[in-house]
This record gives sequence, structure tokens and C-alpha cells, in this order.
Amino acid sequence: MQYAREVREFIRHHFRHFNAAVVVDAAEAFRQFVDSGNKMLVAMAGAMSTAELGISLAAMIRQGKVHAISCTGANLEEDIYNLVAHDFYVRVPHWRSLTADDEVDLWKRHLNRVTDTCIPEEQAIRRIEGAVLEEWLLADRKGESYFPHEFFYRILRSGKLDSYFQIDPKDSWVYAAMEANLPIFVPGWEDSTSGNIYAAHCIAGDIKNVHTVKGGIQYMMALAEWYKKQTEDGSKIGFFQIGGGIAGDFAICAVPMMRQDLQWKEIPLWGYFCQISDATTSYGSYSGAVPNEKITWEKLGPDTPRFIIESDATIVAPLIFAYVLG
Repeated sequence: MQYAREVREFIRHHFRHFNAAVVVDAAEAFRQFVDSGNKMLVAMAGAMSTAELGISLAAMIRQGKVHAISCTGANLEEDIYNLVAHDFYVRVPHWRSLTADDEVDLWKRHLNRVTDTCIPEEQAIRRIEGAVLEEWLLADRKGESYFPHEFFYRILRSGKLDSYFQIDPKDSWVYAAMEANLPIFVPGWEDSTSGNIYAAHCIAGDIKNVHTVKGGIQYMMALAEWYKKQTEDGSKIGFFQIGGGIAGDFAICAVPMMRQDLQWKEIPLWGYFCQISDATTSYGSYSGAVPNEKITWEKLGPDTPRFIIESDATIVAPLIFAYVLG
């Protein structure tokens, strides 16, 4: 981890003001928080897996710096897509100047574009569909049900995808999470490609019980159970949010749900908060809301260390992770 130490020294020397200074403050507070025996949940929105955040996030998981993940269904599956089809991805550096006809050409080549990166449908999506469908059908026949991430854990543990790996699995955050049996919470999984495929098989009648894959309410119940258990010894749980949207909104609401709706007053507030986002506080934007607003919703307290970094998460998150690892 020599590079991580060098990155920490670089950041401390050069990042002195404005958003750069907040990067240092947030990273140092993160480091102190987890080194004191507390836990950290990372909420991940956007297309961080396609941005290959797994290179640094997997290291954080293996080093015990991240203890739970809340993410979109896209981030869950796209880390696995990258694991098995990396060499088939197509980068489009000139994506800002693409015409509608250019986009049609990509579509005809079965390349699904995410900003400057195209996910190959056949080598990534369909390959994973075959593997996960086997697990869905098997569970359905047995009358069993599992969470979306548990089906991916089962596939990875089975080894049935090993021959397709095109990157070192140490750079896959889902693989690292599987090895650590890390809790993952995936709200709104239905809007992911895998969720669409699952719905299609339910409609077609291949899967008889729609509840073979557990959904959002069960994820909220599991998150509450995990949070309660992890804080019973007096430990706190921090919240490191990348982007906005449901990945963050869902997970952070677990605390007021327990404290207000269940009247579990012994449940502590989130003990640390940091968000990397380029959203602005306008038109009622929740993703761009300043952390202080969360005090009014009984998510954070007035003494909770809280930071907001208005920048590009694909740049900032790896720097913060390297700082913490350093």
C-alpha cells in the first residue's frame, strides 16, 4: 500500500482550501472514525462500478475500512459485468460530440453507453443473465428466497464465472464483499438491468413466485437489524455517500425509522456523514441538500462530523480511500 501513503502525503501538502480542504478534513475524520472501532456504511449511486471504483473500494473492504454498502442495482451488477467482460468494453473519449446517428451505431453493435464507456451486451449482460437465471430458477423451485446481492454471492462462490474473469478479482468490490460476507443493501433493484430481466421472467411465467428475489421492504428490515446489532456495544456507524438518489436516501432513513416509528430511542444517530456530489440545493433537490437539513429529520445530530464535497466522485472517492488506507 505504498501508493496510499504517498497519496495521503500529497493530499495533505497540496489540498489546502475550498473543496480540496474539505477532502482532507473528511478523509482524516473518516480515518479517525474507523480506527476508533466504529463502522462505516458506503452509499453508492451513479455509475461508480463502471468507473471501476472497485479498484480502491475493494481494498477498503479487505482492510476493514468499509463495513456495509448501500448501492443501486446498477452498481451491484456493473461491477460483475466489468469482472467478466472488461476486455470487451469500448471507451468513447469523444462522447460529448456524438450525434444521434453515432448513438444508433453503438446500439446496433449492442454497446450500451455510460458516458464515455460502453458495456458490451452479449459478453457482459447476457453472460451474467445465464448464470443468475440458473440460481433464480433453482431457488424458485425450492421455494427459497434471497436478496439480489445474495444471488450474486452464490454465483461468485460457485466458481461458475471464474473462467470468464478478465480483471484481477481483487479489483472487484463485489468479489471483496462476497469474501467478507459484507452486508449489501440494494433499494430499487427493480430498475436495474438484472431487475428488468427478473421481471421479464416473472411475466413470462418462468419464475412462479415473484418474491423469490427479496425486495426493498425486506432490505430496510435487514438494514435496521444490522444497524441495531452493530451499535449495541456503543459503537457508531458512519455514512459515506457517493452521489445522491435512492442509494443514500434509503439507507440514511433507517435511523429515523427506528427512532421515530419503532420508538427505539437507544438507537444512535449516524456518527459521521460525508457526501461527494455535484448536485445543487435547488428546486427541492434532496441530493443537493446540505447536511444540516438532516438534523431536522433525526438522521444526524448537531455534533455529528459532517462534510459535503462538491466535486466529481470518480476523482475524489479514490483519493479519500487512498488517504484512509495510507
